[in-house]
Amino acid sequence: MSAGSTTVAAAAPEARAAVNKWAVAVAVAIGALLEVIDVSIVNVALNEIQSSLGATLSQVSWVVSSYTVANVIILPLSAWLGRRFGKKNYFIASLVGFTLASVLCGLATNLPMLILARVLQGLAGGGLLAKAQAILFETFPKSEQAMAQAFFGIIVIAGPAIGPTLGGYLVTNVDWRWIFFINIPVGIAAVLLCLTALPKDEAAPARSPVDWIALGLLAAGLGSLQTVLEEGNADGWFQSPFIVALAAVAVVSLVAFVARELRSPHPIVDLKVLRHRSLWAGSILSVVVGISLYGALFAIPIFASAIMRQSSQQIGMMLLPGAFASALAMPLVGKLLGKFDARALLVGGALLLVLAIHQLAGLTPATGEHDLFWPLIIRSFGTVFMFLPLSMATLGPIPRSDIAAATGFYSLTRQLGGSVGVALLTTLLDQRHVFHRAVLVEHLSASDPGTLDRVAALTASFVSKGAAWADAHARALALLDGAVNQQAAVLSFGDTFWATGALILISLPLVFLLGKPRGARPAMDH
Repeated sequence: MSAGSTTVAAAAPEARAAVNKWAVAVAVAIGALLEVIDVSIVNVALNEIQSSLGATLSQVSWVVSSYTVANVIILPLSAWLGRRFGKKNYFIASLVGFTLASVLCGLATNLPMLILARVLQGLAGGGLLAKAQAILFETFPKSEQAMAQAFFGIIVIAGPAIGPTLGGYLVTNVDWRWIFFINIPVGIAAVLLCLTALPKDEAAPARSPVDWIALGLLAAGLGSLQTVLEEGNADGWFQSPFIVALAAVAVVSLVAFVARELRSPHPIVDLKVLRHRSLWAGSILSVVVGISLYGALFAIPIFASAIMRQSSQQIGMMLLPGAFASALAMPLVGKLLGKFDARALLVGGALLLVLAIHQLAGLTPATGEHDLFWPLIIRSFGTVFMFLPLSMATLGPIPRSDIAAATGFYSLTRQLGGSVGVALLTTLLDQRHVFHRAVLVEHLSASDPGTLDRVAALTASFVSKGAAWADAHARALALLDGAVNQQAAVLSFGDTFWATGALILISLPLVFLLGKPRGARPAMDH
């Protein structure tokens, strides 16, 4: 009986510890989910916000840009802020700030007020994603990190698909302001859960003076870079003096920041963490994953809207099965990571993703929702098989003392990858559309018999319906021009998918630089 009692007593703390670990995982995951969804949920509401607040299309784009700019600035600072104020205090403060900023967004009566609230929301949200991943790495032992990161990965992968679905429903059936108000009950629940689940912060080390110059250089550099990526295509890239000036500020500020941080005894961003080969190699691959995840996901709703003529809600529902597929794939990959080399799974995921992109590159004007179902499912599995093994191979070998700084930098590269992907693919889409239109128009010359016969048939059809010949002829030409534009658009979408697939294949050799992740270590290391 004594031995049995001892066994039970010993097992009880282990059971409680297991429950506590997953309570921590749920708590931080809810916070991360809020941040990830808000990156994409606003996109479906821009038309409604524009008409409601009386803004132009270029002005309302800052509702998205202001959030991502603020988000990118704070990501590399998350480790420093966590050390300075305590991980638990900083994470809960970020949740509170994000929730209050969401209230301000929903109450905004004009565009400047909304943009300011989005900046505050982005500054608070930047601390949620990076700290959530860092907290999970610090909470779970090596033997359980794969499953913990799989749980976290469900949030990061499914969030961009859930955002448009939820946003489309709220905008269509309620009001655009509810895409922000819906954060309030979730934010309050997350705060209460974090207060009870997260362990108390350890005694904070003596605070070093704040390097305000370094902070200013970082904000100016990353803020300018992100703005260039967000607004460059709309402003004509380097034909715009504004974009040229921002690009110069970004280069000068970031170079000066790196030089200052490498010499500082108390850096606000620990760049020395890049001495770990897995981190810098994995971060480059993270940019590629960001491009494929956010860039390809960005192109599909545009195609569905422009070519398939779907509403925001319909597009969201079309993307939803892919989000469920990601959720199903994450635990599977988490288990496989315990049996196979993460690098092999990463390569397998990349090939799956390239297969899905190859299928998407064959889109036609007649493409329907059923044609996209399996490519989107395969794409979801491929992305999961890349995302989770990459996170483990990149961050798994990092010592616990460096994990906070490493996750902040890693999250930054994924966010920048998404911005680079959207910027590059938007530009490529526009340029290839012009190219394909010019090629198609060449084959529709006024002397081409096929073109003349088609125009004559369309004109006769309109005349038979009561239109005057001149009006019928003009409508026939307009219809032919629309068909040319549609075909050029479809071909340009195909080009963007081919380019994304080629980029993934070209970057695959970086996998060999990741090195083999270290095996599981005893839980006492944590």
